[in-house]
Amino acid sequence: MTKLFKFLKPYTRWIILVLALTMVQAFSQLYLPDLMSEIVDKGVVGGDINFIIQTGLIMLAFSVVVSVATIIARLYGAKTGVAFARDLRRRIFVKVEGFSLHDFDQVGTSSLITRTTNDVTQVQNVMVMILTMMIFAPMMLIGGLIMALKTDIALSWIILVAAAVLGVVIGVVAGRGLPLFKSIQKKIDKVNLVLRESLTGIRVIRAFNKEKFEEARFEEANADLTGTSIKVFRIMSFMFPALMLIMNMTTVAIVWFGAHRIDSGAIQVGDMMAFQQYVMQIMFSIMMATMMFVMIPRASASAERILSVLNIENEVLEPKKPLEAKGSCGCVTFNNVSFSYKGAEKPVLKNISFEAKPGEITAIIGSTGSGKTSLVNLIPRFYDVSEGEVLVDGVDVREQGKEALRAKVGLVPQKISLFSGSIKENLQYGKSDATDAEVLSALKTAQASEFIDTLEDGINARVEQGGANFSGGQKQRLSIARALVRKPEIYIFDDSFSALDFKTDAKLRSALRKEIDHATVLIVAQRVSTVMNADRILVLDQGEIAGIGTHKELMKTCDVYKEIVASQLSEEELGDE
Repeated sequence: MTKLFKFLKPYTRWIILVLALTMVQAFSQLYLPDLMSEIVDKGVVGGDINFIIQTGLIMLAFSVVVSVATIIARLYGAKTGVAFARDLRRRIFVKVEGFSLHDFDQVGTSSLITRTTNDVTQVQNVMVMILTMMIFAPMMLIGGLIMALKTDIALSWIILVAAAVLGVVIGVVAGRGLPLFKSIQKKIDKVNLVLRESLTGIRVIRAFNKEKFEEARFEEANADLTGTSIKVFRIMSFMFPALMLIMNMTTVAIVWFGAHRIDSGAIQVGDMMAFQQYVMQIMFSIMMATMMFVMIPRASASAERILSVLNIENEVLEPKKPLEAKGSCGCVTFNNVSFSYKGAEKPVLKNISFEAKPGEITAIIGSTGSGKTSLVNLIPRFYDVSEGEVLVDGVDVREQGKEALRAKVGLVPQKISLFSGSIKENLQYGKSDATDAEVLSALKTAQASEFIDTLEDGINARVEQGGANFSGGQKQRLSIARALVRKPEIYIFDDSFSALDFKTDAKLRSALRKEIDHATVLIVAQRVSTVMNADRILVLDQGEIAGIGTHKELMKTCDVYKEIVASQLSEEELGDE
């Protein structure tokens, strides 16, 4: 957890102020029992009313100082903790934004959410306690011990006995509780994972009547978390009564043995009362430290999880000296490209070489798992190639700045993602300054106008999270329009026509040819009807190129392509070909 303290540098002034006020608070509180002792011995026993009034006013002034110092210290301690958590969340978010797709798979979405929210909150709470209690407690402990020894060293053995018993109790509790605190965060991850899967997959769950099964999954994860939490709090519930018992027994011991000391004339009544107050301050400091023991193990586990995210070395690194392409046409070239996922036994893509030129449509087709999506993901550098090179406008994508490279690309992913807001706002995600005319033009080309016009608010109609209020085909057309409004140099349509009927598919592809005639277009598709009119068709089979050419050329030369066509088109349609 101490490794996170380096992020506290911007708040050095606040921390120094809290430390100074904490010292004022501690010294003032340590001086109060001494004043009380004088009031008892000189004022009450001696009968000096003026001394009682004067010393009482001094004690009142010290009490006011303690109160003001405590309030301000707590305020700035809380501000520091909250601001620290804010910056930590920002760092995690920025770090995650730069992750490659493999990095996301490595950590997991649900775990990233937990680390950004619950884990940061745990660290924030401990940071506030450190600034408001953990600094104060050692001061009071050391100061109280010095003042107690100064008051009566003969009674100090009581402190040693009480501290030893406290140490044993805290050691037992910490030893049993620490492993459980570490496991709690993992179990929260599990609950988040099951809940997230259940919510995002609710349609599939209902379609297969698996509500009871999902309830059982959630119940299992929830019960596991609950059981561990109960174990932790059972351990903690033993600690505080034990501490109170030790404190009360210590008070009894001080009064008992202190009375004998008073009777022998070794100390006065005020000294015994002051000694008792100092011991209570020592015990109270130990109790505060114990409260930290409750929270630090869990926060430490959270800090480790946060650091594990911040310390991930991004696979897709920004080049130190980014190169800019001389031209700006969007030409894409693959030169002997091979690609493997981490831990995979064999490459997903092997020796891929082709060129996609501006003004042409390059289609990619192949069986499921042949590497089509992996191939197009290499262009915007979602992954880096294992061998070979991918060139955009003659420059290796690894040598170009990621922002500049991706500004050239308009991607319509296989899995459609729409954001909550309006239709217009979703399209402006592709181009922030897009006008209403540009938005409407993109929607018209994407064949989305027919259902947008039926909506009461038109392009200002509400889009629910994930586009839940639109059908699959409607979401695909909105996603296509979002790429079109950007007017990039390279269009990538990753199986983006699968939810469209054949008529809409044909109309959309016809409109696309007119709209993107100067851009490089790559279309990943399963349907032969979607790719057969492309200028170039790339046929993938088990990660390798089985054939490149037009539809007619491949029908003569590529057996894999002929099998795909035969599985989709009837004999009459094949005869026409």
